[in-house]
Amino acid sequence: MPNSLQEHLEARYAGAAPKADDPNNPVLASMLQHRSVRAYSQRPVTESELALMVAAAQSASTSSNLQAWSVVAVRDTEKKKRLSALAGNQRHIEECPLFLIWIADLARLEAAGERHSLPHEGLDYLELTLVGVIDATLAAQNAAVAAEAQGMGVVYIGGIRNHPEAVARELNLPPRAFAVFGMCVGYPDPERPSSVKPRLPLSTVLHQESYDASLNGAPVEDYAARMLNFYEAKGMKTNGDWIRHSLHRVRGAEALQGRDRLVEALRKMGFENR
Repeated sequence: MPNSLQEHLEARYAGAAPKADDPNNPVLASMLQHRSVRAYSQRPVTESELALMVAAAQSASTSSNLQAWSVVAVRDTEKKKRLSALAGNQRHIEECPLFLIWIADLARLEAAGERHSLPHEGLDYLELTLVGVIDATLAAQNAAVAAEAQGMGVVYIGGIRNHPEAVARELNLPPRAFAVFGMCVGYPDPERPSSVKPRLPLSTVLHQESYDASLNGAPVEDYAARMLNFYEAKGMKTNGDWIRHSLHRVRGAEALQGRDRLVEALRKMGFENR
């Protein structure tokens, strides 16, 4: 188990890590240890722990202070079971003590505009849908860091977008509110630990002054080979190395598991996206 910040960097980059100037930064150490946690102990997440997560979420940046997001906390066993079915039958949704659904929420602004008879036609444009999605994402990542700082683990659930209208009905979402993703939260089961997954080299994603398309070649191939070793060492079932596994996920509409109709669904839910 890595202890120093540099060791956490080496784990994150599978040995191809940058050097840390401050080897004792606890915030960075916590962030670098992030891993997807899908196995949880029976220990519940308390209301005070959740409140701190949401306070951290509300401390994230938000476009023009619109705060165009909300979050729905679900603990009810039967509701989690129904949401799991809608998200592709992911058992960790049922097993986690707390399931959070992060919402791009334009309904709050629309209600205020109608209440005060003020114009709000800008909500009909794609830009505001993006603002809601980005605000919800920034908030959720802050909440994830806060959860991990308290000793918990999380995993994001993109499958919550498989059936957006049904999820909206389950959560009683108003028009102009859309579930962007879910997040399982809980204390990791020590008997079923997860691992830090290596990422692309920093030099592949960090461009200086302008985008360098050449970085999409050899460095990515090298990373794919290292990830194949990781998959094999962890006994993970994949569709080949990172390149083949990733491209399998985007091979066509059928691979999107219902999310290929998001434009249609969003329009039905009040997002005109002009």
